Amino acid sequence: MNLDLLSDYIHTHYEVHEWKHSCAILKQDFPAEWSDICEVLTDFRLRKSWITVGGGRKSKVSESLDSALGQRGWVEKGFDTKVVVDQHSLDSPTHKVDCFKNRVALEIEWNNKDPFFDRDLNNFRLLFDLRVVSVGVIITRCDDLQDIFDDLGRGSSYGSSTTHMSKLLPKIQGGSGGGCPLLVFGIKKSLFVED
Repeated sequence: MNLDLLSDYIHTHYEVHEWKHSCAILKQDFPAEWSDICEVLTDFRLRKSWITVGGGRKSKVSESLDSALGQRGWVEKGFDTKVVVDQHSLDSPTHKVDCFKNRVALEIEWNNKDPFFDRDLNNFRLLFDLRVVSVGVIITRCDDLQDIFDDLGRGSSYGSSTTHMSKLLPKIQGGSGGGCPLLVFGIKKSLFVED
């Protein structure tokens, strides 16, 4: 199983799923990006202060992961795509990818409305079909974190209609990612730290 390519630490602290040999593709064809992802996930901790403070445009969780990847050369990336039929050009816009490096697209969906998963998966599918993305990666949260949110009095801010693993998996299993190899990580309770 390709998931065996991930460290015991990652398996202990993240719920991990892959489709279409994404781990093998990343490790073999994109070793620097593979290393970046594994290092960032290994260093990450879910801080209590990030949960107890209300969000803004971007959560502290997303900012932390974005920043760590940004220090390794990952960038937010938009793509200018068009469809041309008989010299008639039609814009075919895609959504920006949170973190992009060398044909690897990574989205962080910590606490958005669950249709954001549809947007991300459709974007991965399209960009894979256009041969600009080889692997799509999503980092989200595991369902069992709801216990922590409830204990901290923040449960209503992290409801069942927001992004978490049980909302993502049925979409992928239903084919929403198309042919794009996918790797998804769910942040587990074991990464929670008091600060």
